[in-house]
Amino acid sequence: MTGRRCQIESLSNPLIKRMRLLREKRHRRAEGLFLAEGLRIATEARESGVLPLWLFLGPDGAAHPLAAALIAATLAAGGEVIDTTPAILSKLSGKDNAQTVVGIYAEPKTTLADLDRTTAPIWLVAERLRDPGNLGTMLRTGDAVGAGGLILLDESTDPYAVEAVRASMGAIFTQALVQARWDEFLPWLRQGPGQLVATWLGGDTQDYQAVRYAAPTFILTGNESQGMPLEYADAADVRVKMPMLGKADSLNAAVATAVMAYEVLNQRRG
Repeated sequence: MTGRRCQIESLSNPLIKRMRLLREKRHRRAEGLFLAEGLRIATEARESGVLPLWLFLGPDGAAHPLAAALIAATLAAGGEVIDTTPAILSKLSGKDNAQTVVGIYAEPKTTLADLDRTTAPIWLVAERLRDPGNLGTMLRTGDAVGAGGLILLDESTDPYAVEAVRASMGAIFTQALVQARWDEFLPWLRQGPGQLVATWLGGDTQDYQAVRYAAPTFILTGNESQGMPLEYADAADVRVKMPMLGKADSLNAAVATAVMAYEVLNQRRG
């Protein structure tokens, strides 16, 4: 099925009104859609085999050399390409200086049962992650180290919020993303191979470089301000911490995850 290309210049257009609502979580959930802005992110998605259902292009975006491949692929997949104005792009993204390309994508419905843990040596797990910037950074870290994906536990921030998608710099399309509860995740993990490693500030910890990590390694990071519950740390196969030589007592959650992920990667490389 071939899609169509059209032009929309009115802010009162019904499709524009509908897509603007995707900035709100309840509307994203109801529609099963999310918004990603920027030609770079849309190109990352295309190269990962993910194409938008609707592709909005400003004059500058449509003229970019990368846009031709994106337009052709979207139309070939049955999507709709809309040439529009900078003002409409700003309304869609909620930014005054909006990107010249905005894509509307179907939200993946990936579950724990869909994951094949043997496809990657590293998996990232975040418990009650609140900051969309941290979420995006973790996805980028996962992409960089060849992780299989990110598992969000309990009441974490919406990974498909515009801010989280933007912070992922396209990694939201390259990494598997699952939202689950702890009481779902732990039984699933124990049904197959996997070493659960908790970054933990409490007792009974080892230096993060003193442990030999077994694949697949599931790196569990707790909530940014409260850390993880004792129950979660107790369930881990190993609890580790990093040396803190200054006055701060902990690292940013995304930074700590990155340090751990690269330690696991470096052990495998070595």
